[in-house]
Amino acid sequence: MAKKRVHVYISGRVQGVWFRAYTKEEAERLGLKGWVRNLPDGRVEAVFEGDEEAVEAMVRWCQVGSPHSKVTGVEVQEEPYTGEFSDFRIRY
Repeated sequence: MAKKRVHVYISGRVQGVWFRAYTKEEAERLGLKGWVRNLPDGRVEAVFEGDEEAVEAMVRWCQVGSPHSKVTGVEVQEEPYTGEFSDFRIRY
């Protein structure tokens, strides 16, 4: 299976709605590594690495988001896969 890495910026009502916790749960369910964090401008930023199909499923999940979020935009930047992460973390 091909490996993939994406850097994602999610806009909308994505802070204060447990978005990062749900993102971590979904990423771990899909077997992905990387991180997620809130940005000062109200967006959420994340890096996902893993099997290509799992990364693509995670990007689709981000377009819907957590139960109380309202996603209005998802910007996805593909980056070279590095394998640098050992798990998935919430960054502060």
